[in-house]
Amino acid sequence: MAELNPWQAHFTQLARYNVWATERLLQAIEPVSELDYRRDLRLFFKSIHGTLNHLLVGEHMLWQRRFARGESPMLALDMEAEPERDRLAQALKGGAKVWEALIAEWPAERFDGKLQYTTTRGQAMSLPFAATLAHVFNHGTHHRGQITAALTFLGQPAPVLDLVYFLQQNP
Repeated sequence: MAELNPWQAHFTQLARYNVWATERLLQAIEPVSELDYRRDLRLFFKSIHGTLNHLLVGEHMLWQRRFARGESPMLALDMEAEPERDRLAQALKGGAKVWEALIAEWPAERFDGKLQYTTTRGQAMSLPFAATLAHVFNHGTHHRGQITAALTFLGQPAPVLDLVYFLQQNP
């Protein structure tokens, strides 16, 4: 296997963290009752289920397609892409695992370029490729944080998802 360029090494680490954090969060959600899982907890996407669906739409159905294939699907950020809880969890895990392979395919110069896409409102956009890829992983961290706060509110244990813990466990 060829050595990764610095951009690939950095984003591969973030992709692996994303898989780790997604899996830990989904494990923590398993004991949550169906009622609490779908309950409006005043999160931006209302419920744990709504927030997980948003992660599926945003991270995998929008951004992954923009980065991998240059496609810009016109999807609502609050759509329910997967109504069934177990299938949603599997889709999130599977989608998170795709990022590492994508990152490995990209030459170093791609990270210094631009990502051209169309927003969900139909506006043409050109943003720095690497910074926008960082946004994808940061976005996931943001919404996982909302869900851990919801778990705490529900009296459930919340997983520790800090990047530093991932780094300690995966040197």
